[in-house]
Amino acid sequence: MLDKYEAVIGLEVHTQLQTRSKLFCGDSAAFGAAPNTHISPITMAHPGTLPRMNEKAIEYAVKLGKALHCSIEQVNYFARKNYFYPDLPKGYQVSQHTTPICKNGYVKITVDGIERNIVLNRIHMEEDAGKSLHDIDADFTSIDLNRAGVPLLEIVSEPDMHSGEEAFAYLTELRKLVRWIGICDGNMEEGSMRCDANISIRLKGATSLGTRVEVKNLNSIRNVKRAIELEIERLIEITEAGGTIQQETRSYNADNHTSFSLRSKEEADDYRYFPEPDLTPFHISDEYLQSIADSLPILPDQLEKKYRESLLLSDYDAATICSDKEMVNYFEAIIQHTHHYKAAANWMLGPIKNYLNESSIDIADFIIQPATIAALIQLIEEGKISFSNASNKIFNALLKAPEKNPLQLAEELNLIQEKDADSIEKWVDEVISNMPDKVAAYKAGKKALIGVFAGEVKKISKGKADMKLVNTLLTEKLAQ
Repeated sequence: MLDKYEAVIGLEVHTQLQTRSKLFCGDSAAFGAAPNTHISPITMAHPGTLPRMNEKAIEYAVKLGKALHCSIEQVNYFARKNYFYPDLPKGYQVSQHTTPICKNGYVKITVDGIERNIVLNRIHMEEDAGKSLHDIDADFTSIDLNRAGVPLLEIVSEPDMHSGEEAFAYLTELRKLVRWIGICDGNMEEGSMRCDANISIRLKGATSLGTRVEVKNLNSIRNVKRAIELEIERLIEITEAGGTIQQETRSYNADNHTSFSLRSKEEADDYRYFPEPDLTPFHISDEYLQSIADSLPILPDQLEKKYRESLLLSDYDAATICSDKEMVNYFEAIIQHTHHYKAAANWMLGPIKNYLNESSIDIADFIIQPATIAALIQLIEEGKISFSNASNKIFNALLKAPEKNPLQLAEELNLIQEKDADSIEKWVDEVISNMPDKVAAYKAGKKALIGVFAGEVKKISKGKADMKLVNTLLTEKLAQ
């Protein structure tokens, strides 16, 4: 039944910009303050108050547009989007309607090894509404207006996705990008990135769009995927039963994986848009656009390509390191001190990442300096210590004493590898003489047993034997 239909999905993503102040006044835009402490007569929409544009918000909008290959609208003005909501102080929302600051563009995604571009319709600026709190008072809904007026970018895709997996990949890439260029922290749990999904179905091969439903205010990338998959199944079931799909706005309950209707869907005409008379149009010059383009950092896909082609990292290593800007910064700091790029990637994605995950901390809070990791890599490359001892014993010691030198710690812990051939040969001979049955099996063809012999040498040498020399000697002696 599912194979008969194709889902068509468009996403509307609201990203809260990391400006210090709100879009049209100097009130703080910081998250987490006590309710109704980041407000003023302008936020409260008192009579006679006038808005003033936040230039940093324009800069951030242009940055995102440039990063997403959009065309930038150089003559912009705002409109009033009229609707009633308890936490909308003015009774309208100041937004962009006919002149979105960014048009077209795309987000590149990869799903099941297939890469494609999800086409954007527009990105526009608008102010956020406040927040209704239903669990503070048993009898009343409380209103917190701290968020009212906080600058948002609404990123609207075309109906260009066809599965929950594609939506998941799209949002993952979008969140990575806004964090990468430093305009939004992408924290969906705190509401600084929110997503509405428009979903419809049609028979495969059809070109016209079906009746859509909108699922509002999804607060995690995983929940977006789950809600979309649920709605696709629901719409197919209605269609197969001979029912009629109603255009409506729905909400998703992540706790029990259900959705429910909120209201019939409004159309644009219902909002009665008209130009905002209190804000003058603003013009973006060619010089300003060029300065923003010049200020952008190298973007993740460009950096991945560099890591693959210049540093010869695998696709997986390059993509994983480039999934987070702070990871990139740390990796770049390591390779300032070593040219062993693959080893640096192995440390990033092995011991370091494991420690960060186990400790539930970000790499920005990691206490071992990149130069120290580079020094560890150098000791391994010189054959002075084994990777096993470096990643377990020395790494753990550095976590307790990050100011210490890795070579100093290796000496203190008696971990400097034994490279003396006579000493290693004695250990090899001891292991071979103690395992006659396995020697016979090896000579009978079970060559994988060489790993068992090597492990025993490592054990009796307490990890100090140079394993390259161990394997060479074992191969020679077991061939006799």
